Amino acid sequence: MSNLIEIQSQIEKLQKQASELRSKDFQKTVKEIREKMQAFGISIKDLQTVKSTGRSAKAGGANNAPKKRSASSARKAGGSTVAAKYRGPEGQTWSGRGLTPRWLASLVEQGRTKEEFLIST
Repeated sequence: MSNLIEIQSQIEKLQKQASELRSKDFQKTVKEIREKMQAFGISIKDLQTVKSTGRSAKAGGANNAPKKRSASSARKAGGSTVAAKYRGPEGQTWSGRGLTPRWLASLVEQGRTKEEFLIST
């Protein structure tokens, strides 16, 4: 029985040490974040705002995600459809605007070039 008491005592001591280390790491991390925020001129308000949608990230959760719109409603809202400029090996297409799609990025990482997938007109 004394072994159990000794082990529980050691567990308690180790948990206290872990808590102290966690606290030090937390304080160190907060300090580093503050330094980087100051170096880059980032404010708390910058962290709370999602620039692409103009919505506050404060609310969080799935309700904060932008609403998906169909192609027809996107055109009605002022957007226009752009012809595809690139076609992937499995028929995927990309207009060349915005972020490079995953299928093309992975092919480029494998040593292929974007030009290989240009759609000839």
